[in-house]
Amino acid sequence: MTRVAVLGAGAWGTAIAAVLSARIDVVLWARDASQAQALAATRCNDRYLPGIALPTPVKVTSDLPLALQGAALALAATPVAGLRELLPKVKLPLVWLCKGFEEGSGLLPHEIAAQTMGAQARCGALSGPSFAAEVARGLPCALTLASKDAAFARETAAMLHGGRMRIYYSTDLAGVEIAGAVKNVMAIAAGISDGLGLGLNARAALITRGLAEMARLGAALGGAAETFFGLAGAGDLILTATGELSRNRRVGLELAQGRPLAHILAHLGHVAEGVRSAKEVARLAKSKGVDMPVSEAVNAVLEERLTPANAVELLLSRDPKQER
Repeated sequence: MTRVAVLGAGAWGTAIAAVLSARIDVVLWARDASQAQALAATRCNDRYLPGIALPTPVKVTSDLPLALQGAALALAATPVAGLRELLPKVKLPLVWLCKGFEEGSGLLPHEIAAQTMGAQARCGALSGPSFAAEVARGLPCALTLASKDAAFARETAAMLHGGRMRIYYSTDLAGVEIAGAVKNVMAIAAGISDGLGLGLNARAALITRGLAEMARLGAALGGAAETFFGLAGAGDLILTATGELSRNRRVGLELAQGRPLAHILAHLGHVAEGVRSAKEVARLAKSKGVDMPVSEAVNAVLEERLTPANAVELLLSRDPKQER
């Protein structure tokens, strides 16, 4: 039986390990030894995925070489911030599950992989609309496996596809990653709108204009237009901007209530990648000459240069223009 090593025992890592274990030999690696011991003993990830039983076949370890031993594929289920440390230790074909730009460098995950694993590494991204809690419960979802290596994308999608998890494949790795990063920023915007009680019309407008911003930045960075209207783009944006399980949307909701960002993040319990990516999205947009007013407004709120209410007024006061 094919073995897959899932690296990272957060919500998404635990969920995909649980689902894949029905048909693949899975090892789940947790960085923290005490977490690994508790997970192995209780078969429940109380911190990140409470109420979901980890199937007995899933092996749990905090020993990274042991987790990778005999595996045909590694799935990196860490935040973007954890990739640079983890990837050089992995000599296997690898797929990352995180979405965002690296804070400080502004690099996408595939650029971090090129620096740390080498240009010849077989690697890619798995993205799309997927709340971990629903995936872990066996509810249907559809995702996109993207890699610059078409054969790797196709073969890996076939390996992971099955049950109620449908996997498509794509060679537009940059487009899929840009979509995944920008949608988190837009989910914060949607949360702010909902938190201010601006209504469903406003939320729909934000999602639509957010998709336009995503596509513009994607085109400037070499992404294919169709990617942004697919699962990794529109699909994930709609889910993250409207779903009650969205961490990034929750950040926006709480910002609208006047809570300080540091307080929100301290009580969130999970990483909200949109917070880290917003600055890099705004910086990239400026450097590429891409008009991204919603992204810029979110970044200004996160940096406390604008209140949520003032950011909305700024967006509404913009001059009329042709839709594009």
